[in-house]
Amino acid sequence: MFTGIVEEVGTVTAAHARGDVLSLRIAARDITPGLPRGGSIALSGCCLTAVDVSRDGFTCDLTAETLARTAFAERLRPGTLVNLERPLRADGRFDGHIVQGHVDGIGEILELRRTGRSAELAISVPAGLERYLVEKGSVAMDGISLTVSALRPGGFAVAVIPYTLERTTLQAARVGDRVSLEMDVIAKYVERLLTPVRA
Repeated sequence: MFTGIVEEVGTVTAAHARGDVLSLRIAARDITPGLPRGGSIALSGCCLTAVDVSRDGFTCDLTAETLARTAFAERLRPGTLVNLERPLRADGRFDGHIVQGHVDGIGEILELRRTGRSAELAISVPAGLERYLVEKGSVAMDGISLTVSALRPGGFAVAVIPYTLERTTLQAARVGDRVSLEMDVIAKYVERLLTPVRA
């Protein structure tokens, strides 16, 4: 489990296919201490396995299923920035919100308006996911825990503070970028529990 509080922005240094798997090498230094080989890592909101770890980065493998469900296929190439977060420790402080690293759908940045050092964004969501959004609720976009500032037809808006802009991949965001979205898991459980069970 993760929290959507990005620890480091890493950089893709290599991406090559090996059969049906895309192998990525990520340059990172802050998150590698304590990251074991075989450990989980959230890469722009997707829970992956670090199959090889060194002081200056790690390698992970992406299957066709992962590429189909995320915005990675068109974005991951050498030089791409990625948000990185290690799993939440059981004895750690819980900031952000509950993020599983299981992407629900792909959205798109429709508007990006910089207001001095902060910014306001409008994001589209795939049909069927709008019902999990509430004003002032949480959503994970590319692994970043964000607060919904307003609901819009077919999507939502967020206001981003300077700290988040400077320390996540939002520093390079542009209108038209496709983003991986994870909706609030609590909303999904509530919906499931309230849905009548059909025998």
